[in-house]
Amino acid sequence: MRILPAPLATHGQLGFAEASFHQGDRVLAEETAIAFSYDGATHAVMMGTPADLEDFALGFSLTEGIIATPADIEEMEVVPRGLLGIEVRMYLSEATKARLVRRSRAMAGPAGCGLCGIQALEDAARKLPHVCAGLSLRPSDIAAAMSALSAAQPLNRQARAIHAAGFWRPQEGLLAVAEDVGRHNALDKVAGKLARSGVNGATGLIALTSRVSVELIQKAARIGAPVIAAISAPTALAVRTAEACGITLIAVARDGAFEAFTHTARIHRGAHGTH
Repeated sequence: MRILPAPLATHGQLGFAEASFHQGDRVLAEETAIAFSYDGATHAVMMGTPADLEDFALGFSLTEGIIATPADIEEMEVVPRGLLGIEVRMYLSEATKARLVRRSRAMAGPAGCGLCGIQALEDAARKLPHVCAGLSLRPSDIAAAMSALSAAQPLNRQARAIHAAGFWRPQEGLLAVAEDVGRHNALDKVAGKLARSGVNGATGLIALTSRVSVELIQKAARIGAPVIAAISAPTALAVRTAEACGITLIAVARDGAFEAFTHTARIHRGAHGTH
C-alpha cells in the first residue's frame, strides 16, 4: 500500500530568545510536488500541501476550464511517487479529451505563481464568465465569514505558514474550507469541495487569508462566486478584473473593518448609510 506524505512535519531547531539559546522542535508545513495528468499526459505540476488532493484536482480542472462539470472526469487516482511527489491521474470523457487536446496548455510552476508555464500572453487574459448573482451582505456577515475562516485552520495553527480559503453562506456559515501552502491551491480545493457537494458558488462569499492577485479573481469567476473577501490587499489588476467580471472585491478585512473596491451595491449598509 502506497502512503501519502503527511501535511505537517517536525524538525529540530536551535532557538534564540531573551539573550539565550535553546533546543526545540518546530512544526513545519510540508511541501510536495503534485502533478495532474489527463489520460496519461502530465498537464500541470504545482508545489502544494499533500491533503484534499481529489478536491484539488477537481477544483483545478474546473477553475482552469479543463472540464465543465465533475462528470467530465470519468476516473481519478492519487498515486504517491516517493521522493518525486504525487501524481493525480484523471481520465476524461471523450468530448472533454478532445477539447483538452485542442486547448493544449502545458503549465508548471511553484506555489504562489498561478500563471507559470502558459504559452501565450493571451492565456493570461483569457475570457471569464460575468458573475451576475445578487447576493447581499452586511458588514457583520463579512466579519463573521473572516472569523469563521480564521477558526477553521488546524494546520496553520500548528505550522503558521499555510494559507486558507473558504466558502461562507449567510445563515449557514462556512460550508467548505481548505488549507495549502499555495493560496491558489487552497481556492482550487474549495472549488472541488463545492463541486462534489453540489453547492452553488453564486450563493455565498469566498474568504481568503492572502492578498488577492488576478488568478484568484479568475478562479472565483469560474466558481461563480459574487463576492471575495481577503485579509490582505489586492493588486491593481485584480481590482480591474473583478470590476470587469462582476465580482465584489473586499480586501484588508480584519477585526470587523474592510475596504470594498468593486460592485459595492452588494454590501447592505443599513444603519450605516443607504445604497
